[in-house]
Amino acid sequence: MGIETDHKGNIWVAETGTANNDGKVVVIDPNPPKNGKSSVMSYDAIIHLSSIKNALSGDVEGPAHLLFNKGMLYILAGDYLYTADVSSFNPGDQPIDGSTLPFEDIGSYVRSLNIVTPNDSHPYNMMVGPDGDIYITDAGANAIIRRESAGHYSVLAEFPNFANPTPVGPPQIQAVPTGIIFDGQNFLVSTLTGFPFLDGAAVIYRVSLSGDVSVYQSGFTTLVSIADGGFYGHVVLHYGSFGATGFVPNTGSMIAVNGSSSTVITDGLNLPAGMKQINNHSWYVTSMGDGTLLKVDYN
Repeated sequence: MGIETDHKGNIWVAETGTANNDGKVVVIDPNPPKNGKSSVMSYDAIIHLSSIKNALSGDVEGPAHLLFNKGMLYILAGDYLYTADVSSFNPGDQPIDGSTLPFEDIGSYVRSLNIVTPNDSHPYNMMVGPDGDIYITDAGANAIIRRESAGHYSVLAEFPNFANPTPVGPPQIQAVPTGIIFDGQNFLVSTLTGFPFLDGAAVIYRVSLSGDVSVYQSGFTTLVSIADGGFYGHVVLHYGSFGATGFVPNTGSMIAVNGSSSTVITDGLNLPAGMKQINNHSWYVTSMGDGTLLKVDYN
């Protein structure tokens, strides 16, 4: 799922698990010592993290996205926000037992607000805002949650449903916010949309610091992440097209956007889920379809 990098260049990847509290975070050294190995290796860094089934959808929800902030690694997994000190951890060290880590129950807080009907929460992605607070996209409650500190939360914004123009699925389709960045003035939030995951229905929203919601750019399909983009405006990650038997393999893509037009950077991705920008021309991308970590370079 999610990807993060540390100051050493190590790559940290969230793995969802199988709903048996077996979620984990793995760490990858992209430049291992030359010891005869022919490929980059991944190592378990944190194990036994929350991995549960969503009570409404039945979907597995485990470690989704990661964030380094003030020397700590924050992990969204199931309902929880974990905090881990991995400053002295090196690839290949004994894994940290996630069941011993401090955590905050974000999901229970969100469900106590009854934001959506039926009541749901899925803390999905996060970033540090310009004020130093952590802003969390909740894909179940269709909202952005502001975390000022442990136990101090509020709702910054909620995203509207829209009418389903087809006879398939519910009469109203949810927004399902996923990725979030700050462009210097506003937050930009990518959306997946709910079932039936219609082509062209996903929106990138603009959210002001006071919580006002407007459309930044529309016409996308199942967006799961957004990055600054560097020279290309911003970059969004398209998960894939939805067909008769589910999401179609190898239909994902990375797309450069600027608020009015879009350009495909690369396509044929197999259900990509997480994206981390490395520099103005390069990104790491996870593929849920292939179980791989990709590097995309674009000039």
